[in-house]
Amino acid sequence: MKTLNKNFTLFCVGGSIYFLLEVLWKTLVTHSVIHWSMFLLGGICFLIIGGLNEYIPWDWSLVKQGLVGATAVTTLEFIFGCILNLWLHLGIWDYSHLPLNILGQVCLPFSILWFIISIVAIFLDDYLRYKWYGEEKPHYHLI
Repeated sequence: MKTLNKNFTLFCVGGSIYFLLEVLWKTLVTHSVIHWSMFLLGGICFLIIGGLNEYIPWDWSLVKQGLVGATAVTTLEFIFGCILNLWLHLGIWDYSHLPLNILGQVCLPFSILWFIISIVAIFLDDYLRYKWYGEEKPHYHLI
């Protein structure tokens, strides 16, 4: 029950931050559709990125963790995009005008951005686990 509570809390933190980033981006830059599913996507992504140190050794570099995180987020965005945008036609996002996109659902520029955001998420998750749940004090290797 304690693990379920912790995961639910971290899911809500990640979902809220992801949703807030979406709202800010879509309000200030693209003026496109804001959808509740981004909270769900963000929560899942945050749990996966935060779980990296739970499933891989601490001696993995931040660069490796960031690459795995960006790959996970890009993959999940592709899956969600195919379902929400291509199948259900909700029009939440469309990256078809950006370089190196796949079906307009993911693209290289945003994958690079997810790499940076993944590293921030790693720090945040580790800090929350350390402060709120008394888990191991975070330590990192850049490369």
